[in-house]
Amino acid sequence: MFTKSTWFSPRIQQSATVTRWGHMGQPVLVFPTAGGDAEEIERMHLVRVLNPLIEAGRIKIYSCDSVGGRVWFKKEGSPEYRMAMQDAFHQWVRHEVVPAIHMDCKSELPIWAAGASIGAFHAAAVVCRFPDVFHKSLSMSGTYNLMRFIEAPHPTDAFRAASPLYFVPHLRGRHLDLLRQRELYIATGAGNYENVGESWGLANVLGAAGVPNFMDNWGPEWHHDWVTWREMMPKFLGEWTR
Repeated sequence: MFTKSTWFSPRIQQSATVTRWGHMGQPVLVFPTAGGDAEEIERMHLVRVLNPLIEAGRIKIYSCDSVGGRVWFKKEGSPEYRMAMQDAFHQWVRHEVVPAIHMDCKSELPIWAAGASIGAFHAAAVVCRFPDVFHKSLSMSGTYNLMRFIEAPHPTDAFRAASPLYFVPHLRGRHLDLLRQRELYIATGAGNYENVGESWGLANVLGAAGVPNFMDNWGPEWHHDWVTWREMMPKFLGEWTR
């Protein structure tokens, strides 16, 4: 039950692809790692390990090109352009990908978000930015302080709007009330190339705002690698859809 759709978006000023595996169940949008495309999760065998849940009709997996992650990873354009693209990418997801998922599901079901590395950043960000449509996220081995990788002393307004570390502390009113009804799971290893401090940084910001979040450190034997993520995602999604 694999499908793929590509279209040009004026929001990101380029064509991008959305993929789907499954026929029914909870819709889950999986963000690729930095520079990854909509089919990365199949090439890296994540779809394979999720297949029992997919075949049982418990989940319906979607993925999209990592437009925001790619410009960051490849250092495309100026720092200001790369920061602006994070916001544009999220707007594309909210206003184009979400309606496409709802149309495919024939229902405006709440969507879950998931991802690893920079994909974890986007998974957490879309729940925090758009809690009206995204109700839960699984962020694995996340990189949340993206300013560490850019040659600019300060974030732009567009990037502040896209990064939970910057905008969550300033949320008020209905947006914050709605976000406090959502759940963000933050899973990480402590092995090679992992940075547990990044995960705690996000957890602390969410906790200070009263947003439900769950930090799970799997320990030093789990590395920043697809081996780890192929264990994490089936575990969490399996538990959540029982």
